[in-house]
Amino acid sequence: MENLVIKVEGMHCDGCVKSVTRTLGALPGVSKVDVSLAEGTARVSYDPSKSGLQDFKRAVERAGFKAP
Repeated sequence: MENLVIKVEGMHCDGCVKSVTRTLGALPGVSKVDVSLAEGTARVSYDPSKSGLQDFKRAVERAGFKAP
């Protein structure tokens, strides 16, 4: 397992946090997601043979947020 922290822009409430958490958690190989509204980040534990940074960024953008 690897850990990665990605920046998430546009979150304003707990509903946003839940949306990002749910979207990232549904990706293959993701075992844990911890989204921080205060920091504007998502910490992801994942299997790099199944998902990676570009997958996470696309998922965040599909949820309606920006992942620069």
